[in-house]
Amino acid sequence: MMDLFSDQETESSFIPLAARMRPQSLSEYVGQTHLTGDGKPLRKMIESGRCHSFILWGNPGIGKTTFAQLLSHQLDIHFITLSAVMSGVKDIRSAVERAKQNTVLTGKQSILFIDEVHRFNKSQQDAFLPHIEDGTFLFIGATTENPSFELNSALLSRARVYRLKTPTVDDVKSVLLHALTDEVRGLGKRRIQINDHYLDVLARAADGDIRRALNFLEIVTDLAENDQVDEQNIKDVLGGSFRRYDNKGDVFYDQISAFHKSVRGSSPDGALYWMARMLDGGCDPLYIARRLLAIASEDIGNADPRAMQVALTAWDVFERVGPSEGNRAIAQATVYLACAPKSNSVYEAFKKAMRDVASQPSYDVPNHLRNAPTSLAKNMGHGEGYRYAHSEPYAYAAGEVYLPEEVQTETYYQPSDRGLEKKIKEKMTWLKMQDNQSNHVRYPMPGGALYGDDE
Repeated sequence: MMDLFSDQETESSFIPLAARMRPQSLSEYVGQTHLTGDGKPLRKMIESGRCHSFILWGNPGIGKTTFAQLLSHQLDIHFITLSAVMSGVKDIRSAVERAKQNTVLTGKQSILFIDEVHRFNKSQQDAFLPHIEDGTFLFIGATTENPSFELNSALLSRARVYRLKTPTVDDVKSVLLHALTDEVRGLGKRRIQINDHYLDVLARAADGDIRRALNFLEIVTDLAENDQVDEQNIKDVLGGSFRRYDNKGDVFYDQISAFHKSVRGSSPDGALYWMARMLDGGCDPLYIARRLLAIASEDIGNADPRAMQVALTAWDVFERVGPSEGNRAIAQATVYLACAPKSNSVYEAFKKAMRDVASQPSYDVPNHLRNAPTSLAKNMGHGEGYRYAHSEPYAYAAGEVYLPEEVQTETYYQPSDRGLEKKIKEKMTWLKMQDNQSNHVRYPMPGGALYGDDE
């Protein structure tokens, strides 16, 4: 028996730590309490046994495959998996047949789990539809891309979408601590000595990827002499990235925050300093370029629409010429955005519109704004009374309303007095004056208000 146990232990040592530590119950599944906590949808589904097909959307390494396997284990049903990267129509047909055979043999439904489901083309995605509808299997797809853009509407209508959040540093650290103390699947028998700061370093360096964090931990502990982890072990694994997480410097996300706030605060010096700090710490320059695009929209907007183009051009230059000259292009864009006039009017207007749409009923599109491609649509009044702006004085249909009647007086975009938005504000003021002078009435105005008046 001792020899057999020794062989099994030796064999398991070849299994990566991340695979050994894969959660075996919901209590071990961290970072997704919004879905798996008490009373939350995925926990209720498991506890009730009433399952539906769904899509798990989230970054790599945060538990999409793990949850599908947990569900299979909890419900004691057959688990079939395909990777959209490696599979074709033949593999899909084979998986369908396996699911059918399992139903005949066991009387139970199977789970068909598709990793990277967005990699399947339209016809491949369509191949699942009849089998989802007739219950041949419970379909679970995993994707790192936005399902609204990458998956067919027909598939989305048959499967709910659950967004997995990026685990926090504390979530990742709890997994590392579990791996260090678990004597059956983890490293508990070795009694690894590692200080709390180094665990923070590894957890932050993983950037929300639990699998990556466990891989870091496994390599670090393999390098440690006498099972004592020191700073050199951490540096050997993380390389230059260690500096950004070192306790002598600032945490990476604090640096990103300082960079963003420097640009927003019109400080080119501060922005350049924090950009240099991030690059020195091993940050991907394109991460900074992406942040500049967000700043161009969120903090500058229409005060200087050129800011977004400048940021895009800097990204393009980096892709074409590489880091040496490309970093200078990103620095140039950083200075331009820092010196540009600032406005968050578009950002605030969009947030308000999204809040309203989420909280209000789905009002119908007014008839005069509806498309009328057929005679039937025209007979139903679609497009009736629409005023073609180019045929109106100043190419503006004064007094016309482009919102549903129930929210006709709502105002979202309110330009600032800075940069180009000052001109935009002047034009919008003039347009409202034309509206108030117009005799055109689309709907009765609540309380006799003039169109364009503030509420």
